[in-house]
Amino acid sequence: MNLQRKKSICVYCAHRDGAKPSYLQAAQDTGEMIARHNMRLVYGAGSVGLMGKVANSAQSGNAEVFGVIPEHLLDLEIGKDDIDSFIVTENMHERKKIMVLNSDAFILLPGGFGSLDEFFELITWRQLGLHNKPCFIFNVNGYWNSLLQLIDNQISEGFVLSNNKKFFSVVENIDELETKLIQSLS
Repeated sequence: MNLQRKKSICVYCAHRDGAKPSYLQAAQDTGEMIARHNMRLVYGAGSVGLMGKVANSAQSGNAEVFGVIPEHLLDLEIGKDDIDSFIVTENMHERKKIMVLNSDAFILLPGGFGSLDEFFELITWRQLGLHNKPCFIFNVNGYWNSLLQLIDNQISEGFVLSNNKKFFSVVENIDELETKLIQSLS
């Protein structure tokens, strides 16, 4: 009997659609990919924007969906309570901790300040040795180019060690993400 649990993939992304249709398409493709590999989606439990798209796509493919939302965002992100696990936390700190502890790998899709907050806390925890889980920046149409330039600047200015870039992989399309994600979980 195989008691090994499904691999859980945390996706950080916006509760908005963004300016380009390619962002919603990337969210849909990510949800479909998670379902195709019989993995569990862990995400911010919103039903709108990229969050809603990734969750709906995963659900359409019969993936298990685990959502975590702080109480103060229930209305703004329109909590998606028709998922397998719907956890309401008191604050963002609790949300982020639950998401990290329940995930085997992480994907950053396009997003705003909240997505960056979640991703940088994740990378900081990796830097501090609190986890060694694979992290991916899905650079849809170059959306994260400025972030990558900022990180390079932090390195060149001596505030970040160059080997810290190994804490994440940058992928440009869903095929590359799928290949690298599956390899990292093998």
